[in-house]
Amino acid sequence: MHITFLGAAHTVTGSQYLIQINNYQLLLECGLFQGQRSAFYERNWNFAYNPKTIDAVVLSHAHIDHSGNLPNLFKKGYLGPIYATPATAHLCDIMLRDSGHIHEQDTKYINKKRAKRGEPPLEPLYTEEDAALVTDYFEPRGYDEIFEPVPGVLAQFIDAGHILGSAAVRLDIEEKNNSNGFRKYSFWFSGDIGRRDLPIIRDPILPWDVDYLMMETTYGNKPHRSPEEAYQELREVVSRTIARRGKIIIPAFAVGRTQELVYDFHLMIQNGEIPSIPIYVDSPLATYASDIYTQHPECIDKDTIELIKNSKSRSALGFDLLTYVRSVEESKALNDRKDPMVIISASGMAETGRILHHLKNNIENPKNTILIVGWQAPDTLGRRLAEREKEVKIFGETYPVRAEIETIGGFSAHADQAMLLEYAQAVKDQVKKVILVHGEEQAALAFKEQLHEAGFNDLSYPDWGEEMEI
Repeated sequence: MHITFLGAAHTVTGSQYLIQINNYQLLLECGLFQGQRSAFYERNWNFAYNPKTIDAVVLSHAHIDHSGNLPNLFKKGYLGPIYATPATAHLCDIMLRDSGHIHEQDTKYINKKRAKRGEPPLEPLYTEEDAALVTDYFEPRGYDEIFEPVPGVLAQFIDAGHILGSAAVRLDIEEKNNSNGFRKYSFWFSGDIGRRDLPIIRDPILPWDVDYLMMETTYGNKPHRSPEEAYQELREVVSRTIARRGKIIIPAFAVGRTQELVYDFHLMIQNGEIPSIPIYVDSPLATYASDIYTQHPECIDKDTIELIKNSKSRSALGFDLLTYVRSVEESKALNDRKDPMVIISASGMAETGRILHHLKNNIENPKNTILIVGWQAPDTLGRRLAEREKEVKIFGETYPVRAEIETIGGFSAHADQAMLLEYAQAVKDQVKKVILVHGEEQAALAFKEQLHEAGFNDLSYPDWGEEMEI
């Protein structure tokens, strides 16, 4: 088996691994590389292989850094199957369309500037229409169901506990050799590994009976605070803000983080832990995603099922005080109101979307709280808020930050260093090689050292474009 590392190698973005086996080409992930604009366009537009030669795509989950370049793959000539869990296929439909819409809008904005400079227009990476065409090529496979993406390879999706539908990918391989015989071995790709006790979704399943393990290392150098601690911090921040009659404004990613927050607010209100105030989810994508969550009970954990049983609404993501805001008019109306409320809105790093309007209208009021619940990339508005800058720019205008700024670090859906180590140690006695991907150098190298101290010998941290023979 020959692997070429074409994304999420020495970085956490753009997952993409080309596997050549028995004269077939299997693409594991087709993520969008996210970085500086020049690198973004160059890396995503040009594939390091001919998409027409790919025989099948296997996808671990729906996050854009794992699925987001699929429409471009099809534009460049791929017309084969995409294997994913049913929930991943369902989420990808709305997320890829949303991504296509963003590419169109961003390119339109850039082309206005290029026209003023006399430069030719750029083509969007792909459009919403391009993304819609991908949907028909998904071939959903349930957890633990065995399927054959290419001859000689039997695959299974194993619950990764990261977001709805997320999976590790197990490959049991029968590879031809030069003497007309066969070599049998197993290969396990972790995808993004989740955490235990996260709301809604089930816990990750540890690997077993694996010869070669390829795993993520996003937080290979850090511990996380527990979900219980994050829940308590959230309750305290909300209670404090309500007491001074303020609003809680939360930038949150549309898939995963928003649903976790809604679940926690449902539990707090049902248990009488916070006053009964309205909760608004003001993100079209998050609204559609939440609808999809309710349609996939096969991914839901026992605690969520119990909450649904005991809830008047018979739903974990819907209750009397919760409103999913769909129209622009409804969104604008929230900024005219002065009563205490929670507004959860995309994007998670406060760079685009309706959250910018809510921040603009609420950031100067000391009664309000801006709550940061996820990692914020450098040079984003979310990072500037998290770093407590005294003034920030929103839509090109400067605003003094008078609202309280709070950060809660326990909401990550990725495994921390301890969980990653437990994941690898589950196959320590039989694994021949561990390949580390999806991690910045500081995190991955720290985790590599942890594995070495734990007795793992054959460890690899391949760079972008590197090739490996197994």
